[in-house]
Amino acid sequence: ALTIKMEERAWQYIQQIDSLGGSVRAIERGFIQAEIEQVAYDYQHALEQEQTIVVGVNRFISAEEERPALLRVDPALGKQLAARLAQLRQRRDNELVQQRLQALAYAAAGTENLMPFIIDAVEAYATLGEISDTMRHVFGTQREFRSIE
Repeated sequence: ALTIKMEERAWQYIQQIDSLGGSVRAIERGFIQAEIEQVAYDYQHALEQEQTIVVGVNRFISAEEERPALLRVDPALGKQLAARLAQLRQRRDNELVQQRLQALAYAAAGTENLMPFIIDAVEAYATLGEISDTMRHVFGTQREFRSIE
């Protein structure tokens, strides 16, 4: 019975999204984000009203607040890593790195699977930052979408 109810609710949701013009249009109109926000609000409200019980959050809470130990990083480590990065950039074939990053950018602008291009860039010793910057240049950065309709 519960499975049937869940299936019925799922189909109602699918029909509602279809009536908005499909998933892409529902996202553009802010419907999906609004639904996520509403569910998050309802869940938080249920926690606060103790309608939903989560051990350690709203029931059986420790009287003593446990504070995690702070991670202290030696400032010299940053300098060591920067020096290693500079050495890497001197030792690697920078022309090959640029070729691999350009191939990644070209693939990202299309519809190809990017993983082989990312692996090629890594094998040429491209850094995570260089790969991320290349993809950011093509895709941009994710921004929260807000729509009021």
